[in-house]
Amino acid sequence: MKKTIEITLLPEQCATDELTKFYTAKQIGSVDVSGVKVLRKSLDARKKPIKYVLQVEVYFDETPEKDSINFNFKDVRNAPHAVIVGAGPAGLFAALKLIEQGIKPIIIERGKDVKERRRDLAKITRENIVNPESNYCFGEGGAGTYSDGKLYTRSTKRGDVNRILKLLVMHGADEKILYEAHPHIGTNKLPGIIINIRETILQFGGEIHFNSKLTDIIIQNNKVKSVEINSNFQLATSNIILATGHSARDIFELLHKKNILIEAKPFALGIRIEHPQKLIDSIQYKCETRGDYLPPASYAVVNQSLGRGVFSFCMCPGGIIAPAATALGEVVVNGWSPSKRNNEFANSGIVVSIEEKDFKPYEKFGALAAMKFQASVEQKAFEVTQSLSAPSQRVMDFINKKTSTTLPKCSYLPGINSVSLDEVLPNFVAASLRDALKVFGNKMKGYLTNEAVMVATESRTSSPVRIPRNKETLQHPQIIGLYPCGEGAGYAGGIVSAAIDGENCAERITTD
Repeated sequence: MKKTIEITLLPEQCATDELTKFYTAKQIGSVDVSGVKVLRKSLDARKKPIKYVLQVEVYFDETPEKDSINFNFKDVRNAPHAVIVGAGPAGLFAALKLIEQGIKPIIIERGKDVKERRRDLAKITRENIVNPESNYCFGEGGAGTYSDGKLYTRSTKRGDVNRILKLLVMHGADEKILYEAHPHIGTNKLPGIIINIRETILQFGGEIHFNSKLTDIIIQNNKVKSVEINSNFQLATSNIILATGHSARDIFELLHKKNILIEAKPFALGIRIEHPQKLIDSIQYKCETRGDYLPPASYAVVNQSLGRGVFSFCMCPGGIIAPAATALGEVVVNGWSPSKRNNEFANSGIVVSIEEKDFKPYEKFGALAAMKFQASVEQKAFEVTQSLSAPSQRVMDFINKKTSTTLPKCSYLPGINSVSLDEVLPNFVAASLRDALKVFGNKMKGYLTNEAVMVATESRTSSPVRIPRNKETLQHPQIIGLYPCGEGAGYAGGIVSAAIDGENCAERITTD
C-alpha cells in the first residue's frame, strides 16, 4: 500500500534518503513505513525555521519502485535522414526524437567536441584568444554545456518537461533533478552527459560532424534542397532543423542576404553583478552562517524602473563569471555554477528590457537592427579596455556615478578594469539599472554594497532575431522543410525549453 502526502522537514531531517524516511514516519506517527519516494522538494526560506516542503509517496509493506526510463530508439543507419544544424540542447534532443521516429539525424556543428572545446575555453581565459567557431557559445552541447546547467523552466505547456529530465538522467544526470523544484546539473558534470547523448545518437546510426559550419542553404522552388558546409561541400536534404543558438550572427546574416524572412526581436541587456556568497546567504537566510544543510542561497528580483522591466537573469550561487564573447573585439559575460555551487561568489545578470524604439538608429539594417544594437554595446565594452578584461565598477560607486579607485576580487578570470559603466551602457540602460538597484537594495538589506562589483556586458540573454514559423507545421512560412528551432530562432530560453522545442520540430518532420 502507498499514499501520497505533503510534509515539511528541517534541512537536516531530509539530508539523506534514510533521514527522510525516518522523519516522514515519525511525522505521520507510523512504524510501518517501508519506504519513501520523494516526488517534489522545494525550500521555503520565507521565515524561520527554514524548511523543505516535500511531496512524497509513503510505502507500507512494499518497496518503492524506481521510475522506469525507457525510450524506443531505433536503428536508423539505413533510414531516410534529416539535417540538424547545431549540437546544442535543441539539436541533440531533436536528434534523439528523430531516432525514435525512425529517421536518421545528421548533425552538423560548427564547433568542436566537448574535449577539444575545453582547450579553446582555456585560451579565452588565459590568453584572451577567442576562437569564433569554438567558445562558450559554439561547440558540442551549445552554450548550456559550459553555462551552469539550470533545468527549471516555465515551458510546461510546450511539451513534456519530465521526459527531458528523464533523458538527462538516462545519460548520467542525478535522479534528484526529477523532483527538485529548481533542478541543476552543474557545469562540471554537463560535459559527460553531453558525451553520453552523443554516444546514444551514434550507437543507433545517427551522425555528428564537428568543425562543420553551415555556409549556405540551397533552396529550389521554395523547398530545401541541400546545405552547404564549410563553403566546399553540399549535403542533399529535404528537411533542416535550424538550431544554431542565439549567438550565430552569421546565420542571421545569411538568411537576411537570401531574403528569407526574419524579424528583429526585443531582448534584454545589462551587467553581471557579483557578491560574496556569504553575503547573499546572510541576506536570504537571515543568519550569519549558512550551515551544512542549506544550499548556497539564490535570489530573483524584478522591477519596473523608468518604464522598463529590470530583472535578474541566470542567477548563479557559488558560481563564476565567464567570458562569452564569440568574436574578436567584443566583451560578453555570462555565469555558471559547478554542481556543488561551492565557489566563494554569487553572480547574476541584472538586465534591462530592450524595445523596438531602442534599435531604431540601426533600422537601415532591417531585421538585423536589434542584433547590430547588441553588438555595438559589446564592442564598446571592448573599446574601453582594449582586451577581454571587462569594464567594471563597484555597485555603490555606480549608483553614485563615481569611477571606482579600486575593485574587489572577482571570479572573471580574464580580469576586470575600473571603468565608469556609463561609458559602456546606453544611457537608458544605466539609468534603469540605477533605479532598480535601489529598489532591490530596499528589498534585500545589504545587497547594495561596495563589496559587490558590476561587470559588463550581459547581453546574450536571448536572441535579437526571431525566425518566423507556422504554428502548426513549425516550418518557415516561405520555405518547405526549414524548421527554425530553439533559442536562436526565438522559441526557447534555456536547456529544457530548447530541448522541448527540438523534440517538437523533430515530431513534425516526415520523410514521405
